[in-house]
Amino acid sequence: MQPSEATPTTPPDIPKVSGADAGRIARAAFVGTALEWYDYFLFGTAAAIVFNRLFFTTLDPTAATLAAFATFGVGFAARPLGAVLFGFIGDRVGRRPALLITIVMIGCATGLIGVLPDFGTIGLAAPIMLAVLRLLQGLAVGGEWGGAMTIAVEHAPIERRGRFAALVQVGSPVGTLMSSGAFALVLLLPSEAFDSWGWRLPFLAAFPLLLIALYIRLKVEESPIFRELVKLEERAKIPALEVFRNAWGRLIVAVAAAFLGVGGFYVMTTFVISYGTGTLGLERGLMVNATLVAAVFQIAVVLVMGRISERVGPGRMTFIGGIVTAVAAFPLFWLIDTKNPAAIILAVTLGIAFLSIAYSVTGALLTELFPPRLRYSGVSLGYNLAGALSGFLPLIAVALQGASGGGSWTAALLLMVVSLITAAGGFFGERLRVKDKAIVQ
Repeated sequence: MQPSEATPTTPPDIPKVSGADAGRIARAAFVGTALEWYDYFLFGTAAAIVFNRLFFTTLDPTAATLAAFATFGVGFAARPLGAVLFGFIGDRVGRRPALLITIVMIGCATGLIGVLPDFGTIGLAAPIMLAVLRLLQGLAVGGEWGGAMTIAVEHAPIERRGRFAALVQVGSPVGTLMSSGAFALVLLLPSEAFDSWGWRLPFLAAFPLLLIALYIRLKVEESPIFRELVKLEERAKIPALEVFRNAWGRLIVAVAAAFLGVGGFYVMTTFVISYGTGTLGLERGLMVNATLVAAVFQIAVVLVMGRISERVGPGRMTFIGGIVTAVAAFPLFWLIDTKNPAAIILAVTLGIAFLSIAYSVTGALLTELFPPRLRYSGVSLGYNLAGALSGFLPLIAVALQGASGGGSWTAALLLMVVSLITAAGGFFGERLRVKDKAIVQ
């Protein structure tokens, strides 16, 4: 951000940040992001084992599953729209108001799914209401991550942004563990109890979790960099439009840089679970447990790489993560093809660890690709356009696998291509970083 003109005896207006405040803000952003991903992953699990049977019961099993996943996909389609909407609020009104709205929307939409009557009770209205709640959830998610990352980074000292941005990223694996653990517990119930009310409990848990997250978020102060924008009257009138008009090259780089962290994750989890159970005939429990082990290791990788990125730069770290994952793509699937449980757990864990090298610094890089006046919108659009594209990767992997006769090499090739795209995003992103000015108190 350019400082205002000043006389030699008057210091320029430069935002002041504090390391202590940055840690508190980053932890608050993490709590909200963990709730965001808990809710989002919860829906994906339920789509596979609940919604297909209780909300689309007039269809044959295959069609019902497709309909359930189509409802799941509505959330991905809504995310870029949410990025535009909440990007406008975040860049015009403030980061803090936008984040309060998104967290309430996510928590309420998820909790209300837990009280929805099923098809047997209210008929066609049940899947329609489910789709509407999923749409609202997707809209809110479209603004949540970008806002949480923006406010966390803008509160942080410039040289320590990597660690605080990484803390927000930890919300994803924590959300995965929470949602998987919640469903693992209710699946212990008898099948009749699970279908009647047990599956609802993880969704209803969103209400108390929302109260906790909202309490923490209400204590978050507005970004000092945004306050300076207001003071200098430098806010964009229509931020998303300006991003597409004047920063479209940066937006393309942002999408590329975020692609592996989101898309690679779906290849190594959603597709690998489907491939392992459907093609290799392995137990679903083994495949799901492999992703849980990987999520635990992902937390450590994200935190460590966030620190390292402060020395080497988030763009270079993204480039390194993309290249390492591309090189490992085929060996990872060779391990999976052995059908050995230990080899499969190792492959999934390593795969998610490698792609997390880039994922750990996605927030740090994306926030520095856009100037403060366009930051909330640019970060949200870049990340969520990558997310919308990534939602199709498991489907593409399955289609390529079928066309090639069932081999895993096509999925490995797809992972390699996604990794190289992200490596390119990191290469160019490091050269496009915007340097904010701030004074550490």
